[in-house]
Amino acid sequence: METRELRYFVAVAEELHFGRAAARLGIAQPPLSRAIRQLERRLGVRLLDRDRRGVALTDAGRVLLREAGKVLDAVTAAASRTRRAGAPTRPLVLVTKAGASHELLQRLLDALAGEPGAPPVEVLLCEVGEQAGLLRAGRAEVAIMHRPVDDLAGFDTEDLVTEGQVAILPAGHPLAARDRLTLAEVQHVPDLPIARWPRLDGTYPAGPGPEVRTQSQLAQLVALGRTLLVIPASSRAWQWPQHVAVPVVDAPHITTVLAWPAGSRSRPIASVVRTAASLRDTPATPILHSPPRQSGT
Repeated sequence: METRELRYFVAVAEELHFGRAAARLGIAQPPLSRAIRQLERRLGVRLLDRDRRGVALTDAGRVLLREAGKVLDAVTAAASRTRRAGAPTRPLVLVTKAGASHELLQRLLDALAGEPGAPPVEVLLCEVGEQAGLLRAGRAEVAIMHRPVDDLAGFDTEDLVTEGQVAILPAGHPLAARDRLTLAEVQHVPDLPIARWPRLDGTYPAGPGPEVRTQSQLAQLVALGRTLLVIPASSRAWQWPQHVAVPVVDAPHITTVLAWPAGSRSRPIASVVRTAASLRDTPATPILHSPPRQSGT
């Protein structure tokens, strides 16, 4: 198979319409149809069902769509990493969730700035769950991620810190006056359903809480008294004055890790990993306490 054929197939499989796929690819429809038929002959299977109602994926087509995405991501990543290897003065790109592990990231950047021979670092901020895709696509070389919530398949990792979790609540809610909470107490609050983040496959767990994708969206909903969330204690750096953080004593511990593509031989990556590992024994600056609790709550 050729990568061109895979790109053509992915466009048709995602659009489920030859005309829209052709427009997306910038080609005429007849050569696109011929390319898909040639791909089916080469594989010896039908990838698409075509009738007057439109186009639908067969079981074989669904498998190829999933596998083709991996192949095309790998090709893109190979090109990106090759360009970076040919330009040694380019900064190393570190990706992290916006607002996550802020104090640790600052210590890492400060340590690298004072390390002779360490590469310059460009920080790429993303939303929840996006680091793995950016690493696999070659848009970043290292990532700050969290076990067990992030997708670490195919990456080498260095553990940096393990910590508990806190509930982020609207400042005026009765639970915000508590010194500690349990998971049972925050998971079924009638007037404050817990926010739902997408799983690794992009689907959402069932529940009454709002579906969220961005931290700014989530922060606004908490401030409005529409939801709460449970996050690693250090991630509360983005906490608003309208929020209160309360420790959740029985929540699973979260380990912050530095992740990079498995088997990498990159010297800049190795330098960043060594520096990050040296921070494990460096005391962290305490996070500022929550805003004062409202009296009478």
